[in-house]
Amino acid sequence: MRAHQLVAQYYPDFPRRRVGRVVTDTTDFMGIGYGDIMALGDLHYLVLGDEKERSFGIEDPKYWVKRCLELETGVRKIVKLVFYESFPVSIGELSIQCFRSPRKEARVLNLVHGDSRFMQGRTVLDSAGNEVRILDIVRGELFAHRVHRNPLDHRRYLFEVLPDLLERFMGACAAIAMLHQHGENHGDIRRDHLWVESETGGLVWIDFDYTYEFHENPFGLDIFGLGNILLYLCGKGFVTRLAMTEDEFSGDRNAVLHPEDFSILFRHRLCNLRKVYPYIPKELNDVLLHFAVQSEIFYFHVSEFLEDLQRGLWALRQGDWS
Repeated sequence: MRAHQLVAQYYPDFPRRRVGRVVTDTTDFMGIGYGDIMALGDLHYLVLGDEKERSFGIEDPKYWVKRCLELETGVRKIVKLVFYESFPVSIGELSIQCFRSPRKEARVLNLVHGDSRFMQGRTVLDSAGNEVRILDIVRGELFAHRVHRNPLDHRRYLFEVLPDLLERFMGACAAIAMLHQHGENHGDIRRDHLWVESETGGLVWIDFDYTYEFHENPFGLDIFGLGNILLYLCGKGFVTRLAMTEDEFSGDRNAVLHPEDFSILFRHRLCNLRKVYPYIPKELNDVLLHFAVQSEIFYFHVSEFLEDLQRGLWALRQGDWS
């Protein structure tokens, strides 16, 4: 069926002059734009635009990720086309090669099918054999917004709000542990890849197309990602030397900080938060220090991380914020 016929049948309100072509080979994703229709499997996807990376105050177009309308059902979808890139990440003296793998994301989508802790979707092959992932849209807000938008000062936030956030975060960590038990990783654990689904309130991981080669610890980069989110939760945002100069910073500005107190992955982020917030329970701070330059022991499994975090949560619940 031709493009105009498809649009006339399923979406007659779409402007006729903007209707493009029917595409079956998505290899040249830069050439697929607004009004084009991708024929994938038994269904057709009207392209409404390119997805953008909107986190951290940046809008960066992702030309290989299309916002689409599934014409036969009228449901909005995200269609992820095949795009390869690779880059190194350093942890201390170690260099880890990270790369996109559509095949790995397809495997994970299959593994987590029906598991509400993960975004849902399916994979189809286009006419050129590209593994195209057709994803349900997660509607909600970033989990990190529960931190960023909280109006309480750090001390009250820590004892009144953080315990519940940590408990929910630990559930999300258990979801990652499940992936690892099946030999898969998330590959790109960041705070903008963890959402609160609006209808259920559940935490949902998104975006699984990165992977990495880290022979010393096959799941290590995922665990460092979890550590970064934990750092953000405990600090009510990342504590940096720059952040410590801002008016809203309520910690000890005169704390003596050393390079060993900072993250081994992001050298400007303070891990030893007890130096600026001395009321943070030691048990919780000790978990954060596993991700600091000074650490000689790193977590090998999410279960170890969760075990220590459980002790930190217990200590937090026993704390006196008054």
